[in-house]
Amino acid sequence: MNSLKLLVTSSVLLSTLAIFTTACNKNDTNSYADTSKDKNRDVNTSVTLRSITLSDTNGYDIRLSTPYHPSAYITQMCYTKTTDDLNNTYNPCFACHTQNKIPNFVMGDDDLQEAYDFPEPALKNPFLNNFIDFSKRVSEISDTEIIKYVNTSNYFDKHKNIILAEQLKQLSDLWDSDGDGKWGGYIPDCYYNFNTLGFDIAPDGNKTGWVAFSYMPFLGTFWPTNGSTDDVLIRLDDSMMRATKSGDFNATLYTINLSIVEAVIKKKDIALSSPIDENLVGVDLNKNGTLDRAEKIVYEWAPNSGKYMSYVGYAKILLDEGKLHLAAGLYPENTEFLHSVRYIKSDIEGEIALSPRMKELRYAKKNLWLTYANLQNKGMADIQEKSLNPDQLETFRGTMESGLGNNMGWTYQGFIEDKKGDLRPQSYEETLNCMGCHSGIGVLTDSTFAFPRKIEDNFQNGWYHATQKDLKNTPEYRYENGEYELSHYLEYNPYSDEFRENNEAYKKFHLPNGDLNQSMISKLHNDVTLLLYPSHSKALKLNKAYKALVEIQKFYNGKAAHSKPMKNIYKELKDGQSTHLKKI
Repeated sequence: MNSLKLLVTSSVLLSTLAIFTTACNKNDTNSYADTSKDKNRDVNTSVTLRSITLSDTNGYDIRLSTPYHPSAYITQMCYTKTTDDLNNTYNPCFACHTQNKIPNFVMGDDDLQEAYDFPEPALKNPFLNNFIDFSKRVSEISDTEIIKYVNTSNYFDKHKNIILAEQLKQLSDLWDSDGDGKWGGYIPDCYYNFNTLGFDIAPDGNKTGWVAFSYMPFLGTFWPTNGSTDDVLIRLDDSMMRATKSGDFNATLYTINLSIVEAVIKKKDIALSSPIDENLVGVDLNKNGTLDRAEKIVYEWAPNSGKYMSYVGYAKILLDEGKLHLAAGLYPENTEFLHSVRYIKSDIEGEIALSPRMKELRYAKKNLWLTYANLQNKGMADIQEKSLNPDQLETFRGTMESGLGNNMGWTYQGFIEDKKGDLRPQSYEETLNCMGCHSGIGVLTDSTFAFPRKIEDNFQNGWYHATQKDLKNTPEYRYENGEYELSHYLEYNPYSDEFRENNEAYKKFHLPNGDLNQSMISKLHNDVTLLLYPSHSKALKLNKAYKALVEIQKFYNGKAAHSKPMKNIYKELKDGQSTHLKKI
C-alpha cells in the first residue's frame, strides 16, 4: 500500500466522506442538476399482460437446454468467403481476431485471419437463414407499416411501465425453465431517461445506477448501415455510488469512480467532469503526490513498482479491505452492461436515430474477480486443450434464466422479439450465439467491446445517450500509428460488412475502377456518419428484412438482415481451410 493511503485512516476518511456527502447533496441541484424530463411522473402500475403461447415462437420451446447447433458460439460472420471469383481478398477478420493485449490472454487469436481453424462439428455452416430468400416477404411490407412498427416501443407501454419486467414478475410456464415459478435472471430496470451526467432516472426521481456513454460502434456488424442501431449502458457496484455502506446515492462519488474505471480500462488519463478537492475523498487522483485540486484521473498502476490507484467513497473502503478489486484492463466485480439492439429510425431528410422498438436487449454482469494469473492460466489451458482436442467444442454453463457464463467471470443473458414483436427471453442456444464474441477473441478488453471505445468529447465528457447527441461530425478514431480506423477497415473490407452485401457503402466510398474515393475518405476523417449511417431507403429495406426474420422465429439459424440469399458465405468448410489472407 502506498504512503499516501496511510495519511487517511478509515475513521477519518468516513468522517470526511460524511461531510463531503452532505455538501454534495446540498449542491446536487446546482453542479449536478437533474435535467431529465418527467422526473416525478407517476407510473400506472396496472399493466396489461398478455398470454404467452408457443405460437409466439412458432412452436419453438425456448426452455430447451440442448442446442440444435452446439457450435453456435462461432458466429455467422466467421463463415464469410475471404476471396471472390477473381481471387481478390477481403479481410474483415482482423477487426476481432487480432493480437491480444494483457490482461487478455487469448493468445494466437490473430492466426484465425489466415485459416478457418474450426472444430470438426463446426465445419458445416449452421446459419441456414442466410441462404433463404426473404425478398417476397420484404416486398409485402409497406413503408408505412414498417415505419409504424419500428416507431412503436416494445419496451414501454403507454404509461412508461417496462412491459418485459412486468411479464417476468408474473412468469409464464413457457418462460420458466427450472419450474420454480420465479424468474431467476436479470429483470429490466432501465428507464432510458437520462440527465446531463448520463444518469438514468426512474419515474420516482431516483437514479437507477445505469449510466449512458457514447462510443464508436465496433467495426462492421454494429454499424447502422449494416442493419441496426444500438446503445450500451454501464452500472458499477453499489459501493461506487455512496460514501458509506448505508449512505445515500452520491452523484459526485459515482462520477469520479466511473472516470477511474474508464482510466483503468483504457490505461490512460481521463478528464473529470469538474475539478475535485482530493482532501474530501482522501485519494490522490492526479498522482502529483499531494491532496489538492484534481482535474483529471491520472492513470498510474504498476504494483511491482509500488504504484497503485484507488476508488473513492465506500468503494475505497472495500478496496482497502480486499473485498473489491482494481487492476489495469479489468472491471471491478459487479460491473453490469445493458445493450439494446434496435431497428433504424430514419426519415427522408437522412436523419438516423435509435428506434423505440428493440430487436434485442442484452445484459452482462461480472460476477467473479479473476487475477492476471488466473486469466493467464486459463489462456494457457485453452491452448493446451485445443492442441490435445482440436475438434472439441467449447462448453458454456448456464440456463435461459440464469444466463450463460463465459468462463472469465462474466454472465450474459438476452431478450429478443417474439413473432408478435414483443420481447421474450432468449433460449440457451440464442444466448450461446453471443458467447464466442465475449470470451475468446483478441480484441476484447475484459470480455467487452463498447466501453473501451467510449468517446471523449466536450459534450458531457462522453457520458451521454444517443438520444441526447448523435455521432454526426464525430471524427474517426486513430490508431497509435496515426492510421484512421474506419478508413483502414475499408482498405481491407471495402463493402463495410463482413458478408460484402453493402453495395450502398461500397459505391459511396469507391470509384468506378474500385479504388477508394480519397475525397470521401477525407470527409470521413471528420464525420464517421458518412459511412455508418444508411440512406432512408436502405434503412427501410433493412428493417423490413429483419422483421421477416422475426416472423419465422428461427434466430438460432442466423440473425443477419437480408432480402436475397447471401452469396459470400461458405455452406461448408474443409478442415484447416486457408483464408488466403495475410495477418494484419
